[in-house]
Amino acid sequence: MADLFEHAAEQERQGQAPLAERLRPRDLDEVVGQRKLLGPEGPLRVLIEKDQLPSLIFWGPPGSGKTTLARVIAHRTQSKFQALSAVLSGVKDLREAVEGAKADFKFGRKRTIVFIDEIHRFNKAQQDALLPHLEAGTITLIGATTENPSFEVIGPLLSRARVFVLEPLDESDLKGLLQRGVQAMGVPVDAEAESLLVEYAAGDARRLLNTYEIAANLAGKSGRVDLKTVEQAAQRKTLLYDKSGEEHYNLISAFIKSMRNSDPDAAVYYLARMYEAGEDPLFLARRMVIFASEDVGLADPQGIQVAIAAMQAYDFVGRPEGWIPLSHCAVYLALAPKDNSSYRAYQGAKAEIESSGPLPTPLHLRNAPTKLMKELGYQKGYRYAHDDPKASQEMGCLPEKLRGRKFFHKKSNG
Repeated sequence: MADLFEHAAEQERQGQAPLAERLRPRDLDEVVGQRKLLGPEGPLRVLIEKDQLPSLIFWGPPGSGKTTLARVIAHRTQSKFQALSAVLSGVKDLREAVEGAKADFKFGRKRTIVFIDEIHRFNKAQQDALLPHLEAGTITLIGATTENPSFEVIGPLLSRARVFVLEPLDESDLKGLLQRGVQAMGVPVDAEAESLLVEYAAGDARRLLNTYEIAANLAGKSGRVDLKTVEQAAQRKTLLYDKSGEEHYNLISAFIKSMRNSDPDAAVYYLARMYEAGEDPLFLARRMVIFASEDVGLADPQGIQVAIAAMQAYDFVGRPEGWIPLSHCAVYLALAPKDNSSYRAYQGAKAEIESSGPLPTPLHLRNAPTKLMKELGYQKGYRYAHDDPKASQEMGCLPEKLRGRKFFHKKSNG
């Protein structure tokens, strides 16, 4: 009878729970995304199915399924699941979880998985406290973090756990998950609204379902979720931007041309338009790396270093603060002097090759590793540049047909 009442209570809680919680997968095959880890030959799936589970650290962005995966693993391996939050839990909570696991371990009961969300928020002493229990096999740890564990989790703990990187959910994953939400709530979604929901979610399953649930409750008489309803639910206006359509090309063109014209105000405006509309930030960073070499070039050779640093900084920082190094770079490149001479030199050389074909390399520049090659005149007449004080010899290096041809024309900028 007690079990019956407990089951009824659980059903009531499920009815009151948020949609994201109600749709949380209960089995491995229901988990959305993470194909590299959970596919038929995925390393995490193999470990789970063989029941050879080590302690784990899940590193991934919000909504990528870290908590869900930990619960599914506990269910699949028939383990006792003890969840702690590093934000809310202290040493006392950790000690109680370990003591319970010790009792179970002593009497041969279920294995205990201690799940610690935001484990990077535990200080060094708290992380150290886990080590002896991992060594003894009293508990199996699953830690979840949105931060790089190399910097936020102590070395001894990392050496006793295997790190798995969880990726943001892709567009097809999010659309499939949204359809589950539609089936659960019975409120259909217009095509434009679906695109905005997926874009707004930015790979986060929880954000997607929470926003859809609010939009479905706001749908009113129409009984459908449309673009306006999603805007109201997300508290965000739609930005006119199609990442695969004309506006994508319009904005990236305006961004590049504004930097080329040394206009930092316009450059940062178009950068913000694209970033806030959900453009891939690494696409924007790649365009600035190209611009730094093509348009700034020799006028400021440090420009490409700034662009590479901005790309790496975004990859390290991520959202929401990742726009800061991107804006820094865009303004720097807009203000930098411009010189496209190296770019034009290559284009000129390429045009010549297409016109004249693969002309013979001059004999004096060819390698001569054998006696026969030397007898054929290979390397004859070659002058070593460093024998001249200026490290430059009066020696033609282009094919004979192109002798005297200029591809590089130096500019005075920079």
